Amino acid sequence: MISVCLVDDQNLVRQGVRSLLDLAEDIRVVAECADGAQAVADIPRIKPDVVLLDLRMPNMSGLEVLQALSARGELPPTIILTTFDDDQLVLQGLKAGARGYLLKDVSLEQLVEAVRTVAAGGSLVAPMVTQRLLAGVGRMQNQFTSLEQPDPLTERETEILRLLSGGYSNKEIANSLKVAEGTVKNHVSNILSKLGVRDRTRAVLKALELGIV
Repeated sequence: MISVCLVDDQNLVRQGVRSLLDLAEDIRVVAECADGAQAVADIPRIKPDVVLLDLRMPNMSGLEVLQALSARGELPPTIILTTFDDDQLVLQGLKAGARGYLLKDVSLEQLVEAVRTVAAGGSLVAPMVTQRLLAGVGRMQNQFTSLEQPDPLTERETEILRLLSGGYSNKEIANSLKVAEGTVKNHVSNILSKLGVRDRTRAVLKALELGIV
């Protein structure tokens, strides 16, 4: 059973997302937070498998929640809930540690698949990146802690990075390439090291900036 925490200041949004997730037999909403401060206080205690997080909230924004929990090493796999006009905030949220994003008018199938993907270690960056969001990557000042000239990736590492950008988990990549999952993990570690980033989502964003994928 995948446990989920909903963080949104709009009661109707939380009710709508909960009603959709209740239809999935393997997903259970274990907590709801109506603001960022409550989320920062409750999430480390609840330890949900996945967090669905609104970015625009009064008092403490979703971005501040991401930054606070990430700094403490207590950020669970998190999906940003966003609208079409939140491109720059989404980029900052991804760089702060979110695994991906969903639009608030998401369908049941997209929502359930997203939760399952992120819970399994995948991400939701490239498959759902809009042209405006992709363009925003180039407009934003690079906030990565990385080498000025990243070491070149091998052909296999580039192949795996492209699969990472498609949201595939290590297990799915291993099955696709017909190699051991441990081999994929080693390649992913090398990719993160060469790109100078600390997680898969930042690796995909960095690859987008460099034109690798």
